[in-house]
Amino acid sequence: MNRSELKTGLQRITEARHHDPFSILGRHREGKNRDVVRVWLPNAETVMLVENKQIMKRLPGSDFFEWKGRSSTLPARYQVHWTDVQGQQHTHYDPYCFPPQLTDFDRHLFAEGKHWHAYRFLGAHSCQADGIDGVLFSVWAPNAERVSVVGDFNQWDGRYYPMRMRDGGVWELFIPALTIGTLYKYEIRNRDSGEILLKADPYAQHCEMRPNTASIVTDGSGYQWQDTKWLQKRKARDWLHAPMSIYEVHLGSWQQGENGTFLNYRELAHRLVDYVKDMGFSHIELLPITEHPFDGSWGYQTTGYYAPTSRYGTPEDFRYFVDYCHQHEIGVFLDWVPAHFPKDAHGLARFDGTALYEHADPRQGEHLDWSTLIYNYSRNEVKNFLLSNAFFWLEEFHLDGLRVDAVASMLYLDYSREDWIPNKFGGRENLEAIEFMRELNTVSHGEHPGTLIMAEESTSWPQVTRPTYLGGLGFSMKWNMGWMNDTLSYMNNNPVYRKYHHEMLTFSMLYAFTENFLLPFSHDEVVHGKGSMLNKMPGDEWQRFANLRLLYTYMFTHPGKKLLFMGTEFAQGQEWNAAAALDWYVLDYPLHQGVKSLVKDLNHLYHNTPALHQFEFEWQGFDWVNCHDAEQSVLSYLRKNDEESFLVILNMTPEPREAYRLGLEEGARYQEIFNSDSEYYSGSNMGNGQHILETEAVAWADHPHSLCLTLPPLAGIILRRI
Repeated sequence: MNRSELKTGLQRITEARHHDPFSILGRHREGKNRDVVRVWLPNAETVMLVENKQIMKRLPGSDFFEWKGRSSTLPARYQVHWTDVQGQQHTHYDPYCFPPQLTDFDRHLFAEGKHWHAYRFLGAHSCQADGIDGVLFSVWAPNAERVSVVGDFNQWDGRYYPMRMRDGGVWELFIPALTIGTLYKYEIRNRDSGEILLKADPYAQHCEMRPNTASIVTDGSGYQWQDTKWLQKRKARDWLHAPMSIYEVHLGSWQQGENGTFLNYRELAHRLVDYVKDMGFSHIELLPITEHPFDGSWGYQTTGYYAPTSRYGTPEDFRYFVDYCHQHEIGVFLDWVPAHFPKDAHGLARFDGTALYEHADPRQGEHLDWSTLIYNYSRNEVKNFLLSNAFFWLEEFHLDGLRVDAVASMLYLDYSREDWIPNKFGGRENLEAIEFMRELNTVSHGEHPGTLIMAEESTSWPQVTRPTYLGGLGFSMKWNMGWMNDTLSYMNNNPVYRKYHHEMLTFSMLYAFTENFLLPFSHDEVVHGKGSMLNKMPGDEWQRFANLRLLYTYMFTHPGKKLLFMGTEFAQGQEWNAAAALDWYVLDYPLHQGVKSLVKDLNHLYHNTPALHQFEFEWQGFDWVNCHDAEQSVLSYLRKNDEESFLVILNMTPEPREAYRLGLEEGARYQEIFNSDSEYYSGSNMGNGQHILETEAVAWADHPHSLCLTLPPLAGIILRRI
């Protein structure tokens, strides 16, 4: 390097504009056996190299210090000792004496979008370089002129610790002596505009508690998992034919501590597992616990994709949460949001001063409904960020699966917008997002057998849960939003008018086995003025509770896995408020306790009765008995397998029906095993008791046999064939 180039380089370092600080700073060969060492220390008075005790000279009119001497007198990794203007002493290894740490193979896979574990080399990692402890930082910012690591350790001054740029737009720097718990961000200077941005690490695995936004160096490798038995069982489990009942939870408002404080992941683990086990649920699904700045987003506007939110503790605390659930045979799913991200200044938006993670054109890059940005799935590095993130949660936190939020918004380019850009064939399908989802499902199922990827998809897109090699999207399950909307619309009707809407209950069986469906009554149904599940039901107080018990009986006997949002299982009267704990006090009242007892019994019946869960995705588990009795608003069907059969009859009106005759194909004997009108559930206790009910050779409704029953008001009964 000639003097002119050196002068320019020194100036660019001083101005914090240099893309290759290692060309100026650190150790360089000067002559056959001589080296020059150069450091930049604006607050230094005197500087010395520790190993050879040589004083470094200040370059005139600058904050650069140099030493020139024989190469043999200084080891490859050397320390600098300096005194600052306040007289304080500092000693540290020079970050600019370390060679590049990232492998070409890692960067190559990342550029191709094929690095399933990108989080292992991007982000901040406590490690050793040549036997020296420190932290390796790396970040993707291809349009930056300069990137620096900033934190408390350098007074958040971007002039210190500029990073080395590698091919592909990845920047890296190993900083000795930094440890776990260090706060940091990246200061990024855009190449074209000179704009300076202060950004949290996209791959940070721990973040500050809001409103603070710094990333935190962490390491989860030391946690000792105790769930090997669960993981082995999960891998071999035939989940398609096994019961699955999911309790959807927002951790911040399920229960709270004194004065509305959040409970820790560990305390939540114990309380939730005890409750969920008692209630008979098999899984917990968490609303997003990825770090997010705004409580009111419930986690769906994520800024820290790789970090469990600090609201409830550390990443290790969350590992304990999952581990404890697994040790008690409770699975854990996480709501995952690859469809959009918020515009917060410290987040992914215009990360390096350009539309890096998002599209530049707002017709492609912005969700108008949520005022968020849409990922650019056509960029390999963006796709890799998301795919690697899915692996991160499944692998590093042993999660049992992900529920992918807002899939419909990913599938369609014109989703909730009038001004949009067609795909290359002129269509409305988002081809890149479709390819991303197929790859997500193919790779995650292949690498993590037994884990499930579920789609919240509300349109008629075909083959959402069919294999990708058959042209499907490859999801494990799809939320049955059509069933949910039709069912709630039907139940909202005054029973007098339900006979005019009977098809809203029967329509679902026309498509029930075209996908692997999950039946959801989720958080979305009890917010934004929609009211609680209880208050969706018509009638007086008794009728509203009876309707809700009837609704849950219908849900647990209809083909499809089950999901209930917290609070709905005990008929909370108020709409869900994410800022406050659930109204647990209502369980002091018999009607609420009755609904809770009903859900508990339905859960246990569902799990312990193969005929109710073995064929939830196949026709052989279901038969209509009578789907045409709209006039009396009665629905009847069989749930069955090769060994047993159960008859379900639902009376959707408050009118008791004695001597109700039901046509059947075969002569048989039945016994009532469940009645949502039981006094145990605070019902009127009308029904068929423990009597053995025998069919008669009386033809009815085109069937040669019939059964005479008592149908309680606004209730469902389940009869077992004996």
